[in-house]
Amino acid sequence: MSIRDNAERYGQVSRWLHWGMALLILWQFLSATAHALLSDTPVEEFLWATHKPLGFLLLILVVIRALWALSNLSSRPASINALAKLGHVGLYGLLFVVPALALLRQYGSGRAFDPFGIPLFAGFEGDEIAWMVEPGNWLHSWLGWLMLVTIVGHIAMVMHHRRRPDQIDVLPRMVR
Repeated sequence: MSIRDNAERYGQVSRWLHWGMALLILWQFLSATAHALLSDTPVEEFLWATHKPLGFLLLILVVIRALWALSNLSSRPASINALAKLGHVGLYGLLFVVPALALLRQYGSGRAFDPFGIPLFAGFEGDEIAWMVEPGNWLHSWLGWLMLVTIVGHIAMVMHHRRRPDQIDVLPRMVR
Protein backbone atom coordinates (compact mmCIF):
# COMPACT_ATOMS: atom_id res chain seq x y z
CA MET A 1 0.00 0.00 0.00
CA SER A 2 1.62 3.19 -1.19
CA ILE A 3 1.47 6.52 0.57
CA ARG A 4 1.62 8.37 -2.76
CA ASP A 5 -0.90 8.18 -5.57
CA ASN A 6 -0.26 6.13 -8.69
CA ALA A 7 -1.96 5.73 -12.05
CA GLU A 8 -4.18 2.90 -10.77
CA ARG A 9 -5.41 4.32 -7.46
CA TYR A 10 -5.04 6.99 -4.82
CA GLY A 11 -2.47 6.47 -2.08
CA GLN A 12 -3.03 6.33 1.65
CA VAL A 13 -2.69 10.08 2.21
CA SER A 14 -5.21 10.98 -0.50
CA ARG A 15 -7.67 8.39 0.78
CA TRP A 16 -7.34 9.47 4.42
CA LEU A 17 -7.84 13.10 3.42
CA HIS A 18 -10.83 12.21 1.21
CA TRP A 19 -12.70 10.05 3.73
CA GLY A 20 -11.72 12.11 6.77
CA MET A 21 -12.97 15.27 5.09
CA ALA A 22 -16.12 13.43 4.00
CA LEU A 23 -16.91 12.64 7.64
CA LEU A 24 -16.20 16.22 8.72
CA ILE A 25 -18.38 17.58 5.92
CA LEU A 26 -21.20 15.24 6.93
CA TRP A 27 -20.87 16.54 10.50
CA GLN A 28 -20.95 20.14 9.19
CA PHE A 29 -24.20 19.50 7.33
CA LEU A 30 -25.70 17.76 10.36
CA SER A 31 -24.81 20.77 12.50
CA ALA A 32 -26.21 23.23 9.92
CA THR A 33 -29.42 21.21 9.62
CA ALA A 34 -29.78 21.04 13.41
CA HIS A 35 -29.18 24.81 13.58
CA ALA A 36 -31.93 25.41 11.02
CA LEU A 37 -34.49 22.87 12.21
CA LEU A 38 -33.77 22.23 15.89
CA SER A 39 -32.82 25.67 17.19
CA ASP A 40 -32.59 26.08 20.97
CA THR A 41 -32.40 22.33 21.63
CA PRO A 42 -29.58 20.40 23.28
CA VAL A 43 -28.87 18.63 19.97
CA GLU A 44 -28.48 21.94 18.14
CA GLU A 45 -26.37 23.40 20.95
CA PHE A 46 -24.00 20.42 20.88
CA LEU A 47 -23.66 20.22 17.10
CA TRP A 48 -23.58 23.97 16.43
CA ALA A 49 -20.78 24.51 18.95
CA THR A 50 -18.55 22.41 16.69
CA HIS A 51 -19.47 24.10 13.39
CA LYS A 52 -16.91 26.93 13.37
CA PRO A 53 -13.87 25.03 14.63
CA LEU A 54 -14.53 22.09 12.30
CA GLY A 55 -15.08 24.50 9.41
CA PHE A 56 -11.66 25.97 10.13
CA LEU A 57 -10.17 22.47 10.26
CA LEU A 58 -11.77 21.72 6.88
CA LEU A 59 -10.22 24.88 5.44
CA ILE A 60 -6.78 23.73 6.58
CA LEU A 61 -7.38 20.21 5.28
CA VAL A 62 -8.55 21.40 1.85
CA VAL A 63 -5.35 23.43 1.48
CA ILE A 64 -3.29 20.39 2.51
CA ARG A 65 -5.33 18.20 0.18
CA ALA A 66 -4.88 20.56 -2.77
CA LEU A 67 -1.13 20.78 -2.17
CA TRP A 68 -0.95 16.98 -1.89
CA ALA A 69 -2.95 16.59 -5.11
CA LEU A 70 -0.63 19.00 -6.91
CA SER A 71 2.44 17.14 -5.65
CA ASN A 72 0.95 13.89 -7.02
CA LEU A 73 -0.51 15.38 -10.19
CA SER A 74 1.67 13.45 -12.62
CA SER A 75 1.14 10.11 -10.90
CA ARG A 76 -2.49 10.04 -9.78
CA PRO A 77 -5.34 8.32 -11.63
CA ALA A 78 -6.45 10.27 -14.68
CA SER A 79 -9.88 11.87 -14.73
CA ILE A 80 -12.29 9.85 -16.80
CA ASN A 81 -13.43 12.93 -18.71
CA ALA A 82 -13.40 16.73 -18.72
CA LEU A 83 -16.71 16.93 -16.86
CA ALA A 84 -15.32 14.84 -13.99
CA LYS A 85 -12.25 17.07 -13.83
CA LEU A 86 -14.44 20.19 -13.81
CA GLY A 87 -16.63 18.71 -11.06
CA HIS A 88 -13.61 17.99 -8.88
CA VAL A 89 -12.18 21.48 -9.41
CA GLY A 90 -15.58 22.98 -8.53
CA LEU A 91 -15.80 20.85 -5.41
CA TYR A 92 -12.30 21.85 -4.31
CA GLY A 93 -13.26 25.49 -4.94
CA LEU A 94 -16.39 25.23 -2.79
CA LEU A 95 -14.48 23.37 -0.09
CA PHE A 96 -12.14 26.36 0.10
CA VAL A 97 -14.52 29.28 -0.47
CA VAL A 98 -17.30 28.27 1.95
CA PRO A 99 -15.14 28.17 5.11
CA ALA A 100 -12.96 31.07 3.88
CA LEU A 101 -16.06 33.28 3.64
CA ALA A 102 -17.05 32.27 7.17
CA LEU A 103 -13.57 33.04 8.48
CA LEU A 104 -13.56 36.43 6.75
CA ARG A 105 -17.02 37.16 8.20
CA GLN A 106 -15.86 36.13 11.67
CA TYR A 107 -12.86 38.47 11.51
CA GLY A 108 -14.88 41.37 10.07
CA SER A 109 -17.51 41.01 12.80
CA GLY A 110 -14.98 41.98 15.44
CA ARG A 111 -15.45 38.74 17.37
CA ALA A 112 -12.45 36.72 18.49
CA PHE A 113 -11.89 33.27 17.03
CA ASP A 114 -10.08 30.55 18.88
CA PRO A 115 -10.79 27.17 17.29
CA PHE A 116 -9.89 24.28 19.59
CA GLY A 117 -8.65 26.85 22.13
CA ILE A 118 -5.97 28.17 19.77
CA PRO A 119 -6.26 31.97 19.49
CA LEU A 120 -6.38 32.64 15.75
CA PHE A 121 -7.36 36.30 16.03
CA ALA A 122 -8.58 38.64 18.73
CA GLY A 123 -11.78 40.59 18.52
CA PHE A 124 -11.87 44.34 18.14
CA GLU A 125 -13.97 47.23 19.38
CA GLY A 126 -16.07 49.31 17.05
CA ASP A 127 -18.16 48.71 13.99
CA GLU A 128 -17.95 45.55 11.96
CA ILE A 129 -16.17 45.73 8.62
CA ALA A 130 -19.02 45.45 6.12
CA TRP A 131 -16.96 44.34 3.10
CA MET A 132 -15.75 41.36 5.17
CA VAL A 133 -19.05 40.45 6.81
CA GLU A 134 -21.51 40.87 3.95
CA PRO A 135 -20.10 38.29 1.49
CA GLY A 136 -20.26 35.65 4.22
CA ASN A 137 -23.77 36.71 5.17
CA TRP A 138 -24.89 36.52 1.54
CA LEU A 139 -23.00 33.47 0.31
CA HIS A 140 -21.75 31.14 3.06
CA SER A 141 -25.02 29.29 3.57
CA TRP A 142 -26.07 29.21 -0.10
CA LEU A 143 -22.69 28.03 -1.30
CA GLY A 144 -22.64 25.47 1.50
CA TRP A 145 -25.91 23.98 0.27
CA LEU A 146 -24.60 24.14 -3.31
CA MET A 147 -21.62 22.14 -2.05
CA LEU A 148 -24.03 19.54 -0.67
CA VAL A 149 -25.76 19.29 -4.05
CA THR A 150 -22.35 18.94 -5.71
CA ILE A 151 -21.34 16.21 -3.26
CA VAL A 152 -24.59 14.33 -3.88
CA GLY A 153 -23.87 14.64 -7.61
CA HIS A 154 -20.33 13.36 -7.01
CA ILE A 155 -21.67 10.31 -5.18
CA ALA A 156 -24.35 9.74 -7.83
CA MET A 157 -21.74 9.80 -10.61
CA VAL A 158 -19.53 7.34 -8.71
CA MET A 159 -22.52 5.00 -8.43
CA HIS A 160 -23.39 5.58 -12.12
CA HIS A 161 -19.89 4.63 -13.18
CA ARG A 162 -19.88 1.68 -10.80
CA ARG A 163 -23.14 0.15 -11.99
CA ARG A 164 -22.86 0.59 -15.76
CA PRO A 165 -20.76 -2.05 -17.51
CA ASP A 166 -19.76 0.42 -20.23
CA GLN A 167 -18.28 2.79 -17.62
CA ILE A 168 -15.05 2.82 -15.63
CA ASP A 169 -15.63 1.80 -11.99
CA VAL A 170 -13.87 4.65 -10.18
CA LEU A 171 -14.73 3.66 -6.59
CA PRO A 172 -11.88 1.14 -6.16
CA ARG A 173 -9.42 3.98 -6.81
CA MET A 174 -10.44 5.57 -3.51
CA VAL A 175 -11.28 2.55 -1.32
CA ARG A 176 -8.68 -0.16 -1.91
